[in-house]
Amino acid sequence: MKQKRKKIDYAKWGYIFILPFFAAFFIFSFIPLIDTIRYSFYEYYRSGIKEIGPNFVGFQNYASLLQSDMLKYAGNTLILWLIGFVPQIVIALLLAQWFVDARLKLHGKQFFKVVIYLPNLIMASAFAMLFFTLFSTNGPMNSILMSMGLTDHAIDFLGSVFGTRSLVGLMNFLMWFGNTTIMLMAAIMGISPDIFEASELDGCSSTQRFFHITLPLIRPILAYTLITSIIGGLQMFDVPQILTNGQGNPDRTSMTLIMFLNSHLKSKNYGMAGSLSVYLFIVSGILCFIVYRMTNDDDLDGSKAAARKKRKAGRR
Repeated sequence: MKQKRKKIDYAKWGYIFILPFFAAFFIFSFIPLIDTIRYSFYEYYRSGIKEIGPNFVGFQNYASLLQSDMLKYAGNTLILWLIGFVPQIVIALLLAQWFVDARLKLHGKQFFKVVIYLPNLIMASAFAMLFFTLFSTNGPMNSILMSMGLTDHAIDFLGSVFGTRSLVGLMNFLMWFGNTTIMLMAAIMGISPDIFEASELDGCSSTQRFFHITLPLIRPILAYTLITSIIGGLQMFDVPQILTNGQGNPDRTSMTLIMFLNSHLKSKNYGMAGSLSVYLFIVSGILCFIVYRMTNDDDLDGSKAAARKKRKAGRR
């Protein structure tokens, strides 16, 4: 008589091991998210020592936000993100291509990789305080410019729209271009060297190889970089908050959406803060979907397009 083998179910151990994560996610992320959406439909704020609400008002908070300066602050956020992201992706692509190109024979690659990644380890608040000190009217930058004779008076960098936005963009660029460079280097190194060797034999120039081989093959990483950058841009807060002392000066041209959200939280207006959070969630989802559709192509070799053309020709 054969003895029955006891079947061991390994699947349950997998569920047990991932249970703590889902429990923590449900308690600290999912429930607050649902609560935020719920509060967005209520009038709930504090006036002095008196607490108003929660009273159900429907979509009134959403309509009030559209009539406020929210769209202006959304434009500020977009401009500040573009100032930091455009040079970030360009420089990161250039450095990644240089570092992985064996023909350049660059020395000290590991040292340069560490140097360009170091700013990413510095807290944004520390970065903002450093730049606030450097570019103040009595700061070292003005002293250097005046001692070199480039200007005869102190420049108020933080008093102009161009100066403030440029400093915010410069800080975001310095903090994140190293991280982007490392990711793009990993993506380029994942491309088979045989492809580059074949392109050289076919007479491709460096520019053709970069735009027609490298960029299409690292498109998934570019999509990831762009999506995470968009989400980070919409959440931009600490750098402009510290640099402008929470005022978004000059004339609130550096006020971002999260700074606007923070002002509602500070005034205990939870209904408006909740509706603004929902707006940010929806906009983030739409932008990320658009970027994903634009930067992801599952027909790199053109086989699916050729099949579609063949089917259309057959119908005719």
